[in-house]
Parts: sequence; structure tokens; C-alpha cells
Amino acid sequence: MAAAVTHDPPAAGGRQGKPLIVTEDAELLDDLLRLCAAAGATPEVHHGVPDNRGSWEAAPLVLVGDDAARRVRGAARRRGVVLVGRDQDDSGVWQRAVEIGADHVLMLPDGEQWLVDRIADVAEGIGRPALTVGVIGGRGGAGASTLACALAVTSAREGLRTLLVDADPLGGGLDVLLGGESAEGLRWPAFAASRGRVGGGALEEALPRLHSLRVLSWDRSDCVAVPPQAVRAVLAAARRRGGTVVVDLPRRIDDGVAEILAQLDVGLLVVPAELRAVAAAGRVASAVGMVLRDLRVAVRGPYTPGLDDREVARLLGLPLAGEVPVESALLRPHGSETPPGAAARGPLARFCKEFWERALMEAGAA
Repeated sequence: MAAAVTHDPPAAGGRQGKPLIVTEDAELLDDLLRLCAAAGATPEVHHGVPDNRGSWEAAPLVLVGDDAARRVRGAARRRGVVLVGRDQDDSGVWQRAVEIGADHVLMLPDGEQWLVDRIADVAEGIGRPALTVGVIGGRGGAGASTLACALAVTSAREGLRTLLVDADPLGGGLDVLLGGESAEGLRWPAFAASRGRVGGGALEEALPRLHSLRVLSWDRSDCVAVPPQAVRAVLAAARRRGGTVVVDLPRRIDDGVAEILAQLDVGLLVVPAELRAVAAAGRVASAVGMVLRDLRVAVRGPYTPGLDDREVARLLGLPLAGEVPVESALLRPHGSETPPGAAARGPLARFCKEFWERALMEAGAA
């Protein structure tokens, strides 16, 4: 059990450091050390308030054993203090929590998962989550995968931590499009059993690194689905690392895709400027729009007579993200060594750079 006491929990704000444990209870200490290990953190341990007062004030999270509550009563008030006990029937624990200014009272073993999550947050130095953009085709062959790759390549070139996620198991593999199908690293099937929290740092290190970005794609096995809870956990881990996450979405909306849509900040619907494509894109937009609020249309030429990018956006009732330039990269066969958007001065790369500048500015103002 974990419950709030008097005020909000700390906003980690990117601060990274060792959690502080204060207890003389050997059994409780063993449990807290085990939970820290599970969260990938190495704590600092004291029996009371550290002689170096900076340790108390600077620690991103302080875990005070109920046995030590009286010993820390005179310590400086700060956020991020959790009073940890075992006796569910001890009503006095709430008074002791108030006396030391604790944010939360947590009882073991019921609150273990909550505590592992909080420890992992501070171990990873959680700050602003990644700006997460999904790209989906209005019809088959619209060029969504190519645009997703170009956006990710451009983001990485601008110096942002970037993760490209292939959410379409039937799409042929974004690692192939990037020329890295043989690159070492984990693919989606390795995360199929994921439950609860996935470590953001561990996820990043486990994935193939291609063109200065990380890629989560599919392998060549028969696995074509990952449970929705695993999808949720993996994407949440990716977002906690900050920077940008680009997701190449399939045109069908199943439970796993719905989990991704719920975590997107912006969606781009890629629509060729032809009437049949606009009609198909309308059905896709209707399905996606039930989950994703910020869906924009990116129009791709050449144009059918009577259509332009603004008219396509009007017909779909969506904001216009811009016109995706027609260049050879959009027609590039899979497996090319040069990824889409690699030419920094090319029209596709310029489109992507301008998109990121606007999107990041909007996210900063939010």
C-alpha cells in the first residue's frame, strides 16, 4: 500500500542521483536494497540523518524506515520523503509521517511495485518526456514509413536522443529500410513478455543503433503481435528518456496500436493528393481520431487536378502539417544504404527539420 500524506510527490525534473535509505531495521534494509537493485539504483544507507546534511537535501528520494522516524524528526523539510513500514494496522504511522514531512506512507510488501517505479524514476533522472510523433498512411503505399524514417534521421542529426519504433509487423521492417536488418540488438518479440515497468536506459542500450538513432523493429520470425501491456510498457520507457520518439503506425487499429495512440503527442496522416486516397484517409482519420486528439495531415504529390494540400486538409477536416516533398527518397527501394532524409539539404530533410522546429516549440509552450 502506498498513500499520499500532505502534498504532491517530487517532480524529478531530470535530477539524477542515489536514493537515500535511513533505517536500522536489518530486515527492512534488506528489502529496500532488493527493491533498489530491481530498479537499477545503488542507494546511500544511514541509520539516521547523515552527518553531511547535503546528502539529506540532495538525494532525489529518501526512504525512511518507520523505526527511524523519530531520529529524522528534526531534519530539514524537503520533498521526496517516503516513510516505509510493515504494520498495516499501526494508525500512528500517519502522525509520524506528518512529523517528518513525508510525501507518502508505504507499507511492504503491498507497495513494492510502486516503490520500484519511484526508485527507477530517480535512477533514470526523469525530465520532460520525449516528444512522441506517430506517422500513418492514409492508404497503402502513401510513404508513411519513409517519412517516419526521415523524421527520425533528421531528429538524430539535430542532436536529439531519438528512437524510431516500427509498430507495423507486416510492413517489412524499418531496420531494412535503414539498411540495418543485420544490426545487433533486440527486436519486438524480445519484449513480448514485458509487464509493469521497463527501464528506459536498459531499453535504449538493448536496441540496434543505426544512423545515430535507436530502432525498435521486427525480426524475421513468425511473431506478428505483442501484447498491449507490453507495448504500453515499452513505449512508456522510450518516452521517459526524453528527446523524440517516432512511431511508424499500421493502418489497422488494434489494442496494441491503441496503446501507442494514447501516448502520442502528434499524429501525421500521410495522404497522396488523389481523391481515392483522400476517401481512404478519411476512414483512417476517423478511427485514429477516437484516441488521438492532435492529428495533422501531411500531403504528398503529385496532385490530381483540382486538389492542392489545403484542399486535401479541408476535405479531411484536419490541420495541415505541410506538403511532403516528392524526391527520390520516397521511391527508394528497401535496403538502400542511404536512409530517407540523410541528405541534410534535400527537400525531405528540410521538411522534417521545419516540422521538428514547430513541434518542439509547441511542446515547449505547452
